[in-house]
Amino acid sequence: MRNRPAGHVARPTHRPHPETPRGTPRRTPSRTFLRASDGVRIDAVYEPGAVGREAADLVFVIAHGFTGDADRPHVRRIAAALARHGAVVAFSFRGHGASGGRSTVGDREVLDLAAAVTWARGFGHARVVTVGFSMGGSVVLRHAALYGADSEARTDAVVSVSSPARWYYRGTAPMRRLHWLVMRPAGRLVGRYGLRTRIHHRDWDPVPLSPVEAAGRIAPTPLLVVHGDQDGYFPLDHPRMLAEAAGDHGELWLEPGMGHAEHASDEDLLRRIGDWAASRAG
Repeated sequence: MRNRPAGHVARPTHRPHPETPRGTPRRTPSRTFLRASDGVRIDAVYEPGAVGREAADLVFVIAHGFTGDADRPHVRRIAAALARHGAVVAFSFRGHGASGGRSTVGDREVLDLAAAVTWARGFGHARVVTVGFSMGGSVVLRHAALYGADSEARTDAVVSVSSPARWYYRGTAPMRRLHWLVMRPAGRLVGRYGLRTRIHHRDWDPVPLSPVEAAGRIAPTPLLVVHGDQDGYFPLDHPRMLAEAAGDHGELWLEPGMGHAEHASDEDLLRRIGDWAASRAG
């Protein structure tokens, strides 16, 4: 954990070479700030990952869960596991880590992911797979539904882990605590100073497309829905709703004994996700 103020913005340690033509493969680590389409600065990291013809063709873009960021150990572990299958872009959503702005808990975060995907394509990778966890799992669903085949921000396959299917769910104790954190001034103070997450005070207006509605609009892009049968946040009706909405283009993995999101994703699951992505993305 880094000891610095929640609003501090780190200076990039590596930057892509601006003189390199767009689309030219650049296989060196890079770190920079991206600009989402609404102007928010997004801290992003690129790692070349595995070598070899198939791996060089593929890049994973990781969308972390609420209160995560690109430098958190659990996010770095996910990145290291997926790097065995291809290159990796990790980034911090707005309001998290060194990124600017404030978290909208899944709404405007879709703009952050779009910026990260566009940047990933700029390294010359032909195939992009978005992998999201919890809040990030809902964001990858909406992103795939909103950015189609004619967009540079499009994805070629989607993996959504531990995502909700519907908004405003309060059926479990962890989700009731999360709503207090987001909706109450005292909760947002805890988020800012205790969890290093800056949360926006405004309600959604309009309410964004729900994850289950988004899942129904992703086809023909392949979708993998992953959920643990011991998830303490979202019970099994959530992944089942997502898979049903996705139809023939969706696949559902219900993982025995698994809890919630990144912390509950073991090495075997991450290896299987990597294998699935390599075989289904384009």
